[in-house]
Amino acid sequence: MAHEHIDFSQKVIEMQNIVKKFGDFTANDGINLTVHKGEIHAILGENGAGKSTLMNQLYGMFLPTSGQILVNGKPMILDSPKKAIEAGIGMVHQHFMLVQPFTVTENIALGMEPVKGLALDMATARKNVVELSEKYNLAIDPDAKIEDISVGMQQRVEILKALYRGAETLILDEPTASLTPQEIAELIHIMHNLTADGKSIILITHKLKEIKAAADFCTIIRLGKYIDTVNVDDVTENQLASLMVGRNVEFKVDKPAMQPGEVVLDVQDLHGVDYRGVEILKGLSLQVRKGEILGIAGIDGNGQSEMVEIITGLRKATGGKVSVNGVDVTNKPPRFGFDNGVSSIPEDRQKHGLVLDFSVADNMILQNYADEPYAKNRTFLNRKAIEEHARESMEKYDIRPRDAVQKPAGTLSGGNQQKVIIAREVNNDKDLLIAVNPTRGLDVGAIEYVHRYIVEQRNKGKAVLLVSFELDEIMSLSDRIDVIFDGSINGSMLGSEADENKLGLMMAGGKAE
Repeated sequence: MAHEHIDFSQKVIEMQNIVKKFGDFTANDGINLTVHKGEIHAILGENGAGKSTLMNQLYGMFLPTSGQILVNGKPMILDSPKKAIEAGIGMVHQHFMLVQPFTVTENIALGMEPVKGLALDMATARKNVVELSEKYNLAIDPDAKIEDISVGMQQRVEILKALYRGAETLILDEPTASLTPQEIAELIHIMHNLTADGKSIILITHKLKEIKAAADFCTIIRLGKYIDTVNVDDVTENQLASLMVGRNVEFKVDKPAMQPGEVVLDVQDLHGVDYRGVEILKGLSLQVRKGEILGIAGIDGNGQSEMVEIITGLRKATGGKVSVNGVDVTNKPPRFGFDNGVSSIPEDRQKHGLVLDFSVADNMILQNYADEPYAKNRTFLNRKAIEEHARESMEKYDIRPRDAVQKPAGTLSGGNQQKVIIAREVNNDKDLLIAVNPTRGLDVGAIEYVHRYIVEQRNKGKAVLLVSFELDEIMSLSDRIDVIFDGSINGSMLGSEADENKLGLMMAGGKAE
């Protein structure tokens, strides 16, 4: 990518020798970052490398312990997001900050509503929002409620919210974590529209493919330290990966030939409705056997979430049957499924995977808190055993920071939260492991790690149902692939024979465009 749209004479953001300490822990240790007008600058690093901490200082959520921040050449003390916004800095967080029952327009104008006399002038706000969305090609429905629109659409609302407040520099934190391949391409297009108009973008990510597709320059951080800033054109994905992790990363998972045994999960003619009561599962059938990984490929919104919720007991089926090891678990509570061999890594780690206010140690035993050695006589909790178990798991699964055993799970980075869930579910040692987007928001080092565990479960003779929007993940892990489209299975293929184009066509309904 040529850099002719970047104005190198104009430094919009300079972060100089930033150090940020939390107690004894140094999250950022002397980090430098320079962003020019019109540039997309990626910040690459593993989970817990300090990327979000660095950006939270630029956005006024924390003050640096030492070092300074310059905006347009002027030193600034950004001690609140309000100050950052006034300085022309906007941030789109990984977990969106939107008010669900409000409309798109209300969310964008929130706190900045135009006033006529004493009344809020929402008509003018709506007009301004529509103009802004047309200018940057950010297609939205100004009157839709947030709770009714897709994740990709919510993200556009967050970007518009920042632009509406006058952002010249946009920080996008892991913006593609929950987007489909089509939405990702669309987002990269939007980013290029913004920089063509002179905006600057800081992109926090660990997806190497996207850095290559979107960014001009990339700054790499490892364990809180500044490693390097590179011109993206000059490096390969593998070079970026090893700068980020500090070693060579294998992108392929070795796995022995599949030795499938008897059927563990049997789903027959499943029907179900979504949150609006509209039928979304329309006669879906599938089987997963011991010792195999069945991958479900599909674009978000084709019934994957509802299917998993029904299998795990979080949602009622309106028809059909789910059995595990020959036991009918249809419409039984989650505990019944768990007791009959189901463990799951859920789609939304914060809603369904963890109790964020509970300690990491307690999250590790959510389902077995009443069992020995964690409880005596199923009544008194044995704190020592619970903490010991957590410490061992954190060591084994490289969950950081190590001293977080007693800290609320909500204080960990997204990737480390995911590792807590995986540690727990693998320790539960059930016959069926359901993994939904298990590497969402993880960096290459952690992805490699999770993939190894999933394959290990399969090699131990477990049945694994893998539901993922990452086609690469489905293709590299699955023994068989079922494609879900419009609430039923639209076709199947062996993992060894899969190719992206065939899968893409089937995901879109199986008609070649």
